[in-house]
This record gives sequence, C-alpha cells and structure tokens, in this order.
Amino acid sequence: MRTRTDRYTRGVRAAVAAAVGVLALATLTAGCKVETVGAAEPTALPAKMPSPSTSSPPTPSPDDAKPGGDRPSPSDTPSRTPSARPSPQPSTLMSVGDRSERVRELQARLRQIGHFDRSPTGYYGDATVASVQSFQGKRGLPRTGRTDTVTWERLLAMTRRPTAKELDPPAAPAAAKPDARCMKGRVLCISKNSRTLSWMIDGRVVSTMDVRFGSQYTPTREGVFSVYWKSRHHVSTLYDSPMPYAMFFSGGQAVHYSSDFAARGYNGASHGCVNVRDEGKIASLFAQVRDGDKVVVYW
Repeated sequence: MRTRTDRYTRGVRAAVAAAVGVLALATLTAGCKVETVGAAEPTALPAKMPSPSTSSPPTPSPDDAKPGGDRPSPSDTPSRTPSARPSPQPSTLMSVGDRSERVRELQARLRQIGHFDRSPTGYYGDATVASVQSFQGKRGLPRTGRTDTVTWERLLAMTRRPTAKELDPPAAPAAAKPDARCMKGRVLCISKNSRTLSWMIDGRVVSTMDVRFGSQYTPTREGVFSVYWKSRHHVSTLYDSPMPYAMFFSGGQAVHYSSDFAARGYNGASHGCVNVRDEGKIASLFAQVRDGDKVVVYW
C-alpha cells in the first residue's frame, strides 16, 4: 500500500515537474521572441574611431561637386577673352572748304584763346586749318587740321559762347590817327601803337589791315622810307622762308604776307618785316602799290 502510494506520489511529482518544465521553456522562448522583435539591429562600430585633429572631409563625388549631376559649373566652362574692339574714330564736324555759321563760331572760339587772330569769316580755309592744328598740337591731339568731335568738345570746354561782336567784328581794325607825314601822296602808313597799316592816298584811307612787327632782337625800323622793290613770290635768302607779296622799303625789311601770323597771331614776331595776315588784302595792296611810294613807320 505504501509502495503504491509512493509510486503514485512520485508519478504526480514527475508529471508536475514535467508540466513546470514545459511552461518554463515556453516562457523563455516567448521572451526571446519579444526581445528580438522589439530591439534595433546593432550597428557595427568601426575598428578605430578617427581623431578629430586628423580627420579630413570626405571627397565629394562628381555629382556633389557639380550641382545638377553632369551639368558643368561656371568654373568648368572654358573662359573666353573678349577680343579688343578698336576705339571708334571721332567723326569730322568741319573741314577745309566748309562754309557755315558753325565755322564762324569755331573761328571766334579759337580767337578767344589766341589760336585765330583774324576776323571770323565762316569759311574753313588754310588759315583755319593752321589754327586748328595749332590748337590740337598744344592739347596733345592729332594735328589733322579737321575739327572732329574730340577737338570741338575740348574747345567748347575751354571757351565761352562768342558774342555777336566776336562773331561779326567790324570789317576793318581801328587805325590810329595818321601821322602827319602820311597826309600827302601815296603812303603806306604803319602804326606800331595800333598795329595797323593804312594805305592812304592824299590823306584818304583806302584800306586798313592788321600787321605784326619784329621782336626786340630784330626790331622793325622806324622812319620815312620808300618802296624800292616788289617781289610777288619772294623767298628769304637769309631765313629760307616764303615772303609772298613782298614790298621792300629798308634793306631786307619789307611789307609781306605771313602764314605764321595768320596761324599764330601776335604769339609770334617777324625778323623785322611788317607782316600782314589777311592774304586777300595784301594781294590787293600789292597790286596798287608802285615802286617809289612812301612808307612811314611810327609809334
């Protein structure tokens, strides 16, 4: 009886133990599955972490270096150096042969600054060409003699608008009162004070023109003389310079046309001769004067 009871008890205990083992195994298995589902997968650590001081930025991929994939950046585009374009040439506003009120203004403005010392005529002749060349040369511009846009703008900046009297001055310069020695006969009456020559016949003034004299080193002689030789196309043998319409009255001194006087005015001087700058007037005078006519040079 006791043996049967013991066997029964051992059987019950074994059954209970087996049941408990099955339950424990089930619980353990269920716990592993929960941990496996709920946990993040482990990240593999590098074998050695780089030091901050020795780390270098990652090399960008070609697509990182060029935004937009294979589209080149501006720096990758071959540079093109623009070809040098020639500066536009200044256009010509006035040149030889022109006749206009604008030419008259040009001459008046040049006269304000000593480059055109005759009355404006409105005609662009040789005297105007020489005056423009003188102005251009002094300002470092090409001495073309033509009035282009650059020359005109420079002249406008240096001068003022000419007055009506400057644009159209009296036809003849104001001559000084004739010397008493000029009142009889045919006389070239030349005043150093007014810088004028008056062609007079029996006390009447026929024509008057501007004149220029010699410097202090080569002065024009004063006194009463007479014309002893006329030379239409004379060239000085001493200075090798042209002396057109020359009318000699004292040694090598003569009344004659001077292109230098026409271009430079009173900025220059002669070598003792009496220079005339109006070629038309001196040509007319040359045709009227005779050998033996009186010449009076005075202050």
